Amino acid sequence: MFEQQFKNIDNILHTDSGCGTELDYVEQTSWILFLKYLDDLEETKKTEAELAGQKYTYILSSEYRWDNWACPKDNKGKIDHNKALDGDDLKDFVDHQLFPYLKKFKAEDSNTIEYKIGEIFSELKNKISSGYKLRQILNAVDDMHFRLYEEKHELSHLYESKIKNMGNAGRNGGEYYTPRPLIKTIVKVIDPKIGDTIYDGACGSAGFLVEAYNYLTENKFKLSSKEMDTLQNKTFFGKEIKSLAYIIGIMNMILHGVEAPNIKHVNTLAENINDIQEKDRYKIILANPPFGAGIGREIQQNFPIKTGETAFLFLQHFIKILKAGGRAGIVIKNTFLSNTDNASVSLRKLLLENCNLHTILDLPGGAFQGAGVKTVVLFFEKGKSTKKIWYYSLNLDRNLGKTNSLNESDLAEFVELQKTKADSENSWSVNIKNIDEKTFDLSVKNPNKKEEAVLRDPKEILKEIERLDKENEKVLRGIKGIL
Repeated sequence: MFEQQFKNIDNILHTDSGCGTELDYVEQTSWILFLKYLDDLEETKKTEAELAGQKYTYILSSEYRWDNWACPKDNKGKIDHNKALDGDDLKDFVDHQLFPYLKKFKAEDSNTIEYKIGEIFSELKNKISSGYKLRQILNAVDDMHFRLYEEKHELSHLYESKIKNMGNAGRNGGEYYTPRPLIKTIVKVIDPKIGDTIYDGACGSAGFLVEAYNYLTENKFKLSSKEMDTLQNKTFFGKEIKSLAYIIGIMNMILHGVEAPNIKHVNTLAENINDIQEKDRYKIILANPPFGAGIGREIQQNFPIKTGETAFLFLQHFIKILKAGGRAGIVIKNTFLSNTDNASVSLRKLLLENCNLHTILDLPGGAFQGAGVKTVVLFFEKGKSTKKIWYYSLNLDRNLGKTNSLNESDLAEFVELQKTKADSENSWSVNIKNIDEKTFDLSVKNPNKKEEAVLRDPKEILKEIERLDKENEKVLRGIKGIL
């Protein structure tokens, strides 16, 4: 239904001098889609208010509402080209009136649509340099609607594919995208319930929160209005430091059905973990924190185990902010399991002593497109120390890549075996008593792996060739004698 509009918008942005990358395309499409969504939301709320015999007060002043500046209509419901701004007039209005007006909406409560408006338009700018091209895009977006479930469902899928393309476009985009089959699998294993608080402190495009919402609303029509209110307002929490990822995360959650996503635009690691209190904690944590060295000493002071590795600081944050009895599924570099530096050893010890690290999923190289590192997923529960770890090593009979990505069926055996922590050719358990107490090495070493044929010594092979040559010579002499 809306696929062609998305393609048309991309084609227009592709020819605009202000937008050069997939990241720009997603960013610029996002703010326009957001304003169209906001207009549809306001109209829906107005109708609901009228049906209840109440008067609705619009969030936006009339001159800044979609039907006045973006796509004013004539009596027949068509765009009124006499009223619709175009070219330089349109660009000037957007840059010097619309954006400054929307920036002022920041409020005290960050979990309101008003606050999101202020945050989004404080964090980005209109990069579309041609007012004529902006007019074409507005016309295309005007045909999209956010009223019906089917419309939102399709738009969410199209937007998700845009984020995926952005993730494949290069390093900057790649850090925002975790393969959806992997996220769905992690959510399945964690098995959240309505009433759980779900948190991602490095939420990027909000993939984990979106998939958790999808999981909890599979039987959407069986949920009560109280349960839906809980999902809308008291379930999903995220933090994100980067402006573009923050905006995309909000838009992604809105398109999937969460009206005012509780995502904060903050640096998670700037918070001292000693300041975390019980009221700040969450029942479930789902995350793929960014990795990379170079975190300064100022930030490291917020953590008991000092390290420049981003992901290791995030892991400390997650352990601290998880409720007792809470569950976590966290993606991390596989070197975390075996690094011998003091921080890595201390962090493994902390995890094993404070949490039950019950499952480690070992992923093959190429699971994350564009990232040349191998990763594992840690599944743990807080409040009990680890006694036994169940490992599963995902061995595929193909190389993963851009045209051959990870899919859910690849992970189906893992999900099934994980329920009972069964042994198989790809899975095994390790008793914590058998782990070295000095290094706490948790390396993936599959004891059930079939032994590869041992390569023979080259000298031995040459002797064998010599012996066979002599035998062949004898056979040939015998044949000649007969002839």
